[in-house]
Amino acid sequence: MSSVNYRKCVGMMIINKEKNILVGKRIDHPSGFWQMPQGGIDDDEVPEEAVWREMMEEIGTNKAELIRVSKQWIEYDIPKETLKTLPWGHKYLGQTQKWFAFNFIGNNHDINVGTKNPEFSKWKWSHHNLLIENIVPFKKDVYSKILKEFSDIFK
Repeated sequence: MSSVNYRKCVGMMIINKEKNILVGKRIDHPSGFWQMPQGGIDDDEVPEEAVWREMMEEIGTNKAELIRVSKQWIEYDIPKETLKTLPWGHKYLGQTQKWFAFNFIGNNHDINVGTKNPEFSKWKWSHHNLLIENIVPFKKDVYSKILKEFSDIFK
């Protein structure tokens, strides 16, 4: 399977001073799962540009400093019933993600998920050990891989 069938996307692990990770509850999914911000890479963008744009679009701030970029692209399939609800779902089997870790250098009031096209209904800081149990099942493998790659950040 080639990565042509996967939508290119960025993921962001935004970490506060207490080493907790910013997660949001998706507006379009009634499940109650929490996830880290992520978003698509436009055709004319490189991942390093996309991640800063997506950060502003999803959490309303870019008060962060980049500390790590994943060495790998991580692919995952999206269940067919979920793909049907996505504007690009007819084109792809899932997504391939480049992940970025950031230290958050703002204050909690800088974060605003009520952006122009909101993706999250609410947000919170989560301990890294709680991420996998609170993510939608089809992303558990992605979160396991990126937590392993970035594990030294939490030591």
